[in-house]
Amino acid sequence: MPEGPSVRKFHHLVSPFVGQQVVKTGGSSKKLNPAGFQSLWLQDTQVHGKKLFLRFDPDEEIVCPGNNPLSAPLHREWKEEAGHHQEVSDQSSGSPGGDDAVPSGDDGLQCLWGDSPAGGAERWLQVSFGLFGSIWVNEFSRAKKANKRGDWRDPSPRLVLHFGGGGFLAFYNCQMVWSSSFPVVRPTSDILSEKFHRGQALEALGREQPVCYTLLDQRYFSGLGNIIKNEALFRAGIHPLSPGSLLGLPRLEALVDHVVAFSAGWLRDKFQGRQQHTQIYQKERCPAGHQVVKEALGPPGGLQRLTWWCPQCQPRLSPDEPEQVEPS
Repeated sequence: MPEGPSVRKFHHLVSPFVGQQVVKTGGSSKKLNPAGFQSLWLQDTQVHGKKLFLRFDPDEEIVCPGNNPLSAPLHREWKEEAGHHQEVSDQSSGSPGGDDAVPSGDDGLQCLWGDSPAGGAERWLQVSFGLFGSIWVNEFSRAKKANKRGDWRDPSPRLVLHFGGGGFLAFYNCQMVWSSSFPVVRPTSDILSEKFHRGQALEALGREQPVCYTLLDQRYFSGLGNIIKNEALFRAGIHPLSPGSLLGLPRLEALVDHVVAFSAGWLRDKFQGRQQHTQIYQKERCPAGHQVVKEALGPPGGLQRLTWWCPQCQPRLSPDEPEQVEPS
């Protein structure tokens, strides 16, 4: 599933269409009627973690979003950059250990959602991206290989919106639901928000459960997925199954630092047209040349995520020997 940096890029691609009217629709979605978007105006777009929110309204007048807690400087700094005209799913999309579900928590959102446009003037559409979810701008996705039947069939977009300005958006492998109001969000949990709460994240990481489980808890690390999890743990030198309660505060702080730095760097690379650089994810050897271990890890009864780590660079702590912190 696309992680926080990818969804922020989707948000950037959609933003130029704000203020335009939908003049033509299409798509294969049966649950969400594409024709229902006809003549609506795209009034606003916001992002939180792995969710994208689009507000449509039948009225022409644009309502200024004002001081929205989701509008971080990271968005505004790159508002002027045109970037690429398309966005494809991340390499994590095809892995069995993808990020389709939240291991625990509510993704920092509180709202009731429906399958049809809500009554009233203001309509918010929540977009959640599946394993291969993506948004394309002014062009359609094309088949890169033949399917199991040997057909070179192009992917079918779930929703296509043509706007009065001449461009269009094509949504692929997305789950979309309507709400009459914007959800109550917690920007303090969003790893790419300027309001991300480090203290809250550190408290969650300090629990007895393995840190690799906590990192994927969207209540505290909204937008963090399998790639970020693997990379941050490796760069912090922490074994994925290390209970947070055995790690000293400096190690946990370093882990949070790597989460934020890698996520911000990944997003920056997207806008600068550079390929994402990973050190451990889907690698056979770590940068030091050690053999990498790959295993599906997850809480009992929960989703098991493919996890890569280096046993030498990320030694596992013994429960009888918690990490010792030297006095300053």
